[in-house]
Amino acid sequence: MSVFKVASRYAKSLIDFAQEQNTLEAIKADMVQVINTFEGSPELKAVLKNPIIADAKKRTILEALFQGKVHATILGFFNIMIKKGRADVVVDTAKEFIEAYNLVTGVVKATVTSAAALSEANLAALKAKIAQEINKEVILTNVVNADLIGGFVVTVGDRQIDASVAGKLNKIERIFNNQGA
Repeated sequence: MSVFKVASRYAKSLIDFAQEQNTLEAIKADMVQVINTFEGSPELKAVLKNPIIADAKKRTILEALFQGKVHATILGFFNIMIKKGRADVVVDTAKEFIEAYNLVTGVVKATVTSAAALSEANLAALKAKIAQEINKEVILTNVVNADLIGGFVVTVGDRQIDASVAGKLNKIERIFNNQGA
């Protein structure tokens, strides 16, 4: 079974449990902290994925890092995963939990790719406009790509709006190429 499927199943079960216990928001906030900790430490990820390191040692490390800092449900959940031999997907499960949380709560991720970094005011205005259009909460990320020359490309789910100079030049080129054929 793929890592994605395993992580998704574990994340779904944690979402269901958190909803039953009315702790979804608290667990989500703590999961963000957990993900940030893992992303800041490639060594920690390597320890969890290493089959040579004993499960008890992995549990001890996680408890030392997160005891008293995250909801007890998260530590218990990670301990169950380690006990079942799934320590290698703890990080992926945490990420999948956030994706599942966004789906359950109606939060949509969007990306705006621009030739230069957008100001906070422009990002806030664009985020508000997207949220108004789709009637959902939006998490907006700005990616810089100088190849766009100018303008921007907004991606929300499977929809894309290309308002970049490079996109317009490509469109003009296609028109000219089609007329010559």
